[in-house]
Amino acid sequence: MANNSSKAVVSFIVGAAVGVAVGYLLNTDKRDELVEKLRFQADKLKDKFKKRKEHFEDALENELA
Repeated sequence: MANNSSKAVVSFIVGAAVGVAVGYLLNTDKRDELVEKLRFQADKLKDKFKKRKEHFEDALENELA
């Protein structure tokens, strides 16, 4: 029982710390730069997943043929 309580407390503290950090970063003068970097990274990740999906579809098509 105590283990679940300690996990909840740690989760709350980590969540609060992340929230404070994100709030701070989004309220600084470099917000636009940060948002642009995040968009760039999201686009890279999206492209990576798209390539893996295409590779998987090709491999599946070759297996079924």
